[in-house]
Amino acid sequence: MSEPIAILVACPPGEPADALARGLVEGGLAACVNRLPGMRSTYRWKGETVTEDEDLLLVKTVRGAFAAVEAFVLANHPYEVPEIVALPLVEGHAPYLAWLESAVGASQSGNARS
Repeated sequence: MSEPIAILVACPPGEPADALARGLVEGGLAACVNRLPGMRSTYRWKGETVTEDEDLLLVKTVRGAFAAVEAFVLANHPYEVPEIVALPLVEGHAPYLAWLESAVGASQSGNARS
């Protein structure tokens, strides 16, 4: 089995987040993308402290797809330097992880729910 990962991508709320999520799944780069709205981020940017509303995308995929996910996000994300960080999924429900692996790169994602 491939190594499952979750990639965190912070982005502007609404349509930018929806478009990224749809593109990742429809392109076979992710089995599922959860959009978590209502996040408020405070960060340092160009010498200033900035606070903004954002959505967090939780991209479920496999480690072998990271470079393709990163390239897609960089090509389609409105930020100059978007957050794209991966976390290993060290344990999980075996049937879900099997579905995740089979869905990445497949034209259909099956019936599993995230």
